[in-house]
Amino acid sequence: IPHLRISNLYKDIIASGNTQSSEVKDYIRDKIRSGKFLIRSIHQRQQTIFNIAQQIVSRQRDFLEHGPSHLKPMTMREVADAVGVHETTVSRAVSGKYMATPQGVFEMKYFFTSGYQTTAGESLSNISVKEAILDLVKHENGSAPLSDHEIVEILGERGIPIARRTVAKYRTELNILPSHMRRKY
Repeated sequence: IPHLRISNLYKDIIASGNTQSSEVKDYIRDKIRSGKFLIRSIHQRQQTIFNIAQQIVSRQRDFLEHGPSHLKPMTMREVADAVGVHETTVSRAVSGKYMATPQGVFEMKYFFTSGYQTTAGESLSNISVKEAILDLVKHENGSAPLSDHEIVEILGERGIPIARRTVAKYRTELNILPSHMRRKY
């Protein structure tokens, strides 16, 4: 965003004892006040977005270094508390904003995900769980594809407790067909 400032011409008009009427000077004062308010508001918005981006970078370092399977759960409320603003302010600030990362360009909303607690006490984002499901399906035996129940069992063995219905939901979101339709004869 370009540097914004109020032209000195208007300040000079107010300061000068010219023949300008008090009505004109009051009008200019009002517009200068409005301009200063706008500049402060834009600066505050920039600072809020910057602070949110800093929180994303510090909390999602593993994602930035290793990719989507390392995305950690992070809520807008957590970031709002850390930045010192309301949760809705975070939501509005990240809406339509993108962030360039070593992993590519992502909408800032992408980094806010719910999560799962593993049996080892580690937090995983739902995107990490989706990546695990995608990986399982990608490496399955084509003649005997994994059912949703089998995926639940495998993830459970890996310490990720998840319901079969959640696996089915994520599978659908990932455009993965049900096991009977993935079977290769």
